[in-house]
Amino acid sequence: MAKAAKTAPTEAKQPPIELICADADVSLQMTRWLSHLRAERRLSPKTLEAYARDVRQFMVFLADHWGGLVTLPRFAKLAANDVRAFMAARRGDDIAGRSLMRALAGLRSFARFLEREGLGSVGALSSIRAPKIGKSLPKPLQMASAKRLADADERAGENRDPWIWARDAAVMALLYGSGLRISEALGLKRRDVPAPGKGDVLIVNGKGNKTRMVPVLHNVLELIAEYATICPHPLPAEGPMFVGARGGPLSPRIIQLTMERMRGALGLPDSATPHALRHSFATHLLSRGGDLRAIQELLGHASLSTTQIYTGIDTERLFEVYKTAHPRA
Repeated sequence: MAKAAKTAPTEAKQPPIELICADADVSLQMTRWLSHLRAERRLSPKTLEAYARDVRQFMVFLADHWGGLVTLPRFAKLAANDVRAFMAARRGDDIAGRSLMRALAGLRSFARFLEREGLGSVGALSSIRAPKIGKSLPKPLQMASAKRLADADERAGENRDPWIWARDAAVMALLYGSGLRISEALGLKRRDVPAPGKGDVLIVNGKGNKTRMVPVLHNVLELIAEYATICPHPLPAEGPMFVGARGGPLSPRIIQLTMERMRGALGLPDSATPHALRHSFATHLLSRGGDLRAIQELLGHASLSTTQIYTGIDTERLFEVYKTAHPRA
């Protein structure tokens, strides 16, 4: 019997890319490339969506720039000036430098894939410098403000069920107490969270499907246990720890809206977001002598340079203290 042609199962799951600006071979290879990124690189759906959008926009630009359909042989002969023209056009649309850098990364990834498949080498992309990006420092909250956000009594005036106050307070306390991303906190299963006195560590599933261990404070576990006790919905071990008003998984948007209401009640700036609690966690640890490498592990940063932005914040505060406290200032 003749052997059936082998087809990568992951490729079948990727919907085919449709391009009116390129021929069928380009569309096929884009589909295969995205399947490869999902299966082998395990990139998040949002990153895959952004990469696909960036490369599609580049193909649309090239078709107009060249005055004809994009083909693989022509794409392999891409010139540096073609890429620069695309980047300039995107800047003209007020696209931020970070988005341009991501677009260039996506194009380079697609070009590397084509080269590995023996479909041509696109050297022009490697000669283009990535756009410079100004480093914007995170805006952490004051320690007292971060603690108040995790206090259920602060919500007592709201016309909402007490279990929802308790739930929101527990989530806020978890973001600040363990430095979790909101997606990580809301992705916890009931079985992942120890009862007070039964453990002090969480196993968190972070970016890139990477797991890490993070400590959790006893008082945070008590807040979570209090919420679980009065929650009117069942919380099975394999189900989500935090649920919405109807018992389904809790949406991040609900926590964002809660933070917006709390900002007004506490007089906090617009920069006070759920993610700001994670920034506050890192900044307050660092300001109290926390080791940068340890903070990197706790936050789940792949690179230390990502964590080092918090040293800038600490330096700023150091100079503020100097200016206000030095006798000759």
